[in-house]
Amino acid sequence: MSASAYVQLVDLAKYFGKVKALDGLSLDIAEGELVALLGPSGCGKTTALRALAGLQELDRGQMIVDGKDVTFQKASSRGMGMVFQAYSLFPHMTARENVEYGLKLRAHKTAGDKRKARSAELLELVGLSTHANHYPHQLSGGQQQRVALARALAISPKVLLLDEPLSALDAKVRTQLREEIRRIQVELGTTTLFVTHDQEEALGIADRVGVMRNGQLEQIAAPAALYDRPKTAFVAEFVGLTNPIAGKVNSGSIEVLGGVVKTLPGSITSGAGIALVRPESIDVVASKSGNATIFSASFLGATCRLNISMNDGGRVIAQLPSPDAVGLGASVSVKVSLLDIPVFVKAAG
Repeated sequence: MSASAYVQLVDLAKYFGKVKALDGLSLDIAEGELVALLGPSGCGKTTALRALAGLQELDRGQMIVDGKDVTFQKASSRGMGMVFQAYSLFPHMTARENVEYGLKLRAHKTAGDKRKARSAELLELVGLSTHANHYPHQLSGGQQQRVALARALAISPKVLLLDEPLSALDAKVRTQLREEIRRIQVELGTTTLFVTHDQEEALGIADRVGVMRNGQLEQIAAPAALYDRPKTAFVAEFVGLTNPIAGKVNSGSIEVLGGVVKTLPGSITSGAGIALVRPESIDVVASKSGNATIFSASFLGATCRLNISMNDGGRVIAQLPSPDAVGLGASVSVKVSLLDIPVFVKAAG
């Protein structure tokens, strides 16, 4: 573990009977960094967040924040700010009163004038200064979550914990609020742990993304590195779309679709393999004597996703700029881009 880390999770374990919610999770978070934990349901990401918040006892492990061991501290003593998936606002309190609530509960209660000034500052930060006297039922879902965020930030937390805070919102509001969370986090420099099952959300907001599986950290890296250079087949297949294409591996490369592509570290080194190729790494050109046919297409705005039936019976997905998309039923030539980054290759079978 890094001695310079602001948050250190060391060998965390939590078992529910035979279920290993956490099974030796270790993670460093630097001061001011936003780390997202991503993974399938039951992988342990929320258990890790709740353990750091003091809401979940551990069977083993140590948690250090700003050089202090908080493993056995009460939740109220850890200085954490938490935003839940459910907004959890007090319905009988206005937005301003909800934001002030945490300040009233502190060991050294903040004076009334300072509470009002602090709540006004935070509501301005989240774009709700004109809604200070509105009750939760008078606010939209996105506005309620902004209030919840302001309430968590009001106490100037050592660490901000976000437990799938955007999953109940519609797509457009989710994207807007995600960008607002990132803007505010950077502006305040708050160390943040963000838990989500949404890949786009994790890749779009975090400094680093950790992919969890079976209570362990499979890989943690900057978003681009995680996507382009997965270290395991699980990460390659979980993050983004991939095409499993059979080929022959030899000396750090694999022959697929008539071309030779370099393999990533961690791939098998010889024999029959399955290359996990991104849709945007598939080249598609209209050709009467091609090796495939377009059987469906999805318009995604700037890009178009093509579902392609290969003449040998296989299927691949390609993603192209919309102006370059080929029409349904067209005969096409399909190959893997030889200029693209290396691919991860797992064993066949």
